[in-house]
Amino acid sequence: MQRVAQNCVAQLSFTSAKSYANPGNEVELDVIVVDPQGHESRVPAYWAGEEMWGARYASSLVGLHRYRTVCSDPANQGLHGQEGTIEVVPYEGTNPLLRHGPLRVAADRRHLEHQDGTPFFWLGDTWWMGLCRRLAWPDEFRELAADRAAKGFTVIQIVAGLYPDMGPFDARGANEAGFPWEPGFTRLNPAYFDMADLRIAHLVRSGLVPCIVGSWGYYMEFAGETVLRQHWRNLVARYSAYPVIWCVAGEALMRYYLRQAGEGAEDLDTLRRRWSELARYIRRLDPRHNPITIHPTRYGHEQVDDVTVLDVDMLQTGHSGYPTLSETIHMLNQALSHEPEMPVLVGEVNYEGIMESSREEIQRFLFWACMLSGAAGHTYGANGLWQVNRREEPYGPSPHGSSYGNTPWDEAYRLPGSRQLGLGKALLERYHWWRFTSHPEWVSPHQGEENRLLPYAAGIPGQVRVIFIPAMASWIAWQGKMVVRDLEPDTAYRAFWFDPKTGSEQYLGPITRSVDGEWQVPKPPVFQDWVLVLESAG
Repeated sequence: MQRVAQNCVAQLSFTSAKSYANPGNEVELDVIVVDPQGHESRVPAYWAGEEMWGARYASSLVGLHRYRTVCSDPANQGLHGQEGTIEVVPYEGTNPLLRHGPLRVAADRRHLEHQDGTPFFWLGDTWWMGLCRRLAWPDEFRELAADRAAKGFTVIQIVAGLYPDMGPFDARGANEAGFPWEPGFTRLNPAYFDMADLRIAHLVRSGLVPCIVGSWGYYMEFAGETVLRQHWRNLVARYSAYPVIWCVAGEALMRYYLRQAGEGAEDLDTLRRRWSELARYIRRLDPRHNPITIHPTRYGHEQVDDVTVLDVDMLQTGHSGYPTLSETIHMLNQALSHEPEMPVLVGEVNYEGIMESSREEIQRFLFWACMLSGAAGHTYGANGLWQVNRREEPYGPSPHGSSYGNTPWDEAYRLPGSRQLGLGKALLERYHWWRFTSHPEWVSPHQGEENRLLPYAAGIPGQVRVIFIPAMASWIAWQGKMVVRDLEPDTAYRAFWFDPKTGSEQYLGPITRSVDGEWQVPKPPVFQDWVLVLESAG
């Protein structure tokens, strides 16, 4: 009998009594687990190399869990009919992912929460190629994870070996054990995933949820649907016991970079159908029902032909710096009004430093504008980090022949935007941020379709108001032409300036409401971005 704490992983191992030339293709193994309440779940197992197989199980339910194995080759007595027990005991640690359990969509359909109902704030970072050897295990990977956890990040977007920005079996995509598949996609390489296991487990130990991207979209063409199903069965078997988010594909509808128009390409409707089918397959496989999303070329819900296969709608809105700002908020508003309702967030926009632009002020604007417009969270990215540039070995050219930049990863993770987004998250977490609703009318002037660079406002009526004033609008307040409106007559507010660059605060004291329910915003201390907070004195 194994003993394991709640939401921690029980590792099961089995030895095949038969040899197979290609075990991942020739046989499937599942573990049927019955929990203390009598509920039965089917846990897929993975081929671990040679004659070894593994399965991973986790539960929040304390008590005795019984299991038996079912093999597609019932004559294999080493894999079929094995039985055992797992005792789940209370978790006594402090890791929020283990204390509160895996993620799910909250009842309001606007944010994510843990299994016990604790709201989950998605502040993501982008490590697309973080499982390759160019981010060395253990020291470099741990260094980066510690930095992100300290800054308040909660999600790491990471691709499971079938990477963007390169063709299959490009040497830059290997880890210490090679590639995830053997050449020609003939057979999985378990040793690759053994090294990935160390990294994924460390993220969870650090309090960071892995958002695991199965492959980049063009692998539907390069590898094919059958290979991707095998790839995903392996991923679900290895990682579903952890608190993870599944991302079916990256840029799901994108053709390979060097493809000419119409060359070897399926029509988009066929691709959407195939990604929907793969998402359904992932959902059927996963006994813990971890949330599913898809990384898009624009809107996540446009990448599939059945949006109900998704739990979270993800956006990609561009990398053009200032010109991207208005488009991002426009796309976010469009996605928030799309049916069926689900949490929406930007999964890729304006990596800090990309194309010598999108510096810290762009990162601040995107975070605050999105969060105060109703996003379920926000994902950051740093140029140099997503592709893991090394000082002595920059990533090099993309398939189109040019490079996005040579900033080393250990400089990129120190770019100021990442810290400033963490400061913003910490401020919002003082309040019931998941109950915030967007109220642009609370401040005048305010942003709208005609001008997205004016102030944003959101909060909880009668409790708290948070107003983001971009630097380009701070002069309006300085001129005495900015007011807070619709103040409730029965609520006494006090106010303070929050500096989104440093986290410092300047207390303004109780505010005086006019007979019209307005309060003039005082002159900001400096011409820069500011967050103005009004909170109920009670």
